[in-house]
Parts: sequence; C-alpha cells; structure tokens
Amino acid sequence: MTATDPALTALSQGWCALSLLHGRIEAHIERALQAGHDLSVREYSLLDVLSRQHDGEGGHLQMKQVADAVVLSQSATTRLVTRLEDRGLLQRYLCPTDRRGIYTNVSEAGLKLLEEARPTNQAALREALDTAAEDPELVPLVRAVEELRVPA
Repeated sequence: MTATDPALTALSQGWCALSLLHGRIEAHIERALQAGHDLSVREYSLLDVLSRQHDGEGGHLQMKQVADAVVLSQSATTRLVTRLEDRGLLQRYLCPTDRRGIYTNVSEAGLKLLEEARPTNQAALREALDTAAEDPELVPLVRAVEELRVPA
C-alpha cells in the first residue's frame, strides 16, 4: 500500500469521520452535564462505571480496570477519583483481603447525582446523534452506534 492507495485513503477518511462523531457527541454531552449537574463526561463515566460494582468475586474493579473503562491513564484516573472524593461523591477503602489494594465506591451523594444526571446524559446523546445524522458522511456511523448492542 502506498500513501495514495484508495483503500488507505478510505480507511483514513473513515477514521476521521468516527473521530469527528465522537468529538461532537462528547462535546454536546459535556455541555449538558456541566450545565445541569456540574459534572464532566469523564466524571459521569467514572461514577457510572463504579456504580456497577458489586460485592463478591470480580465485583470490585482495580484502578487499572477503572482507567481502562473510562479511557484514561491510571494517573489521570487517580486524579479524577481524588477530585470526586473531595466532592463527597466517592469513597476509598482498603481491600479487606489484600491490604495493598484500594477500592473505590460511589457514595450516596454520588449515586444521587448519577441518577439525576442519567436522563441528561441520555437526552444529550440522543440529540447529538440526531444532529450528526443530518450529515450524510456520518449517517452510517450513527446507525452503527444505534444498532450496537453491548452486554451490560
């Protein structure tokens, strides 16, 4: 393949379209969450991921797993956890079976804020997808997002 190969050019254009769609969606959701709940997209995502933890085997996530789930580095995730902990939305505690491990749980205040923010997040996502669907280049990607079924 050369730099002018049509397949490579199409691949690059597809990636650019996907990146554009992601950026538009994230920016729209960010504005809505900030305005309505004083939350960033990353903060919302972190609260959402951590709210799905449970007791029992495999129920609590290690910080690397949390970082992967919210698509941040471990150090950025730790800073994000600290900010949310300072706001009273998260709590950290030592793993009862491994004193080196630290778990993070969403506090009652964090769960309340998350429940209040969920409809805002969903509405902003729907609005962003509807707007993106007006761009013919993004229509196939919007359809793919709408049809994607990922296990919870």
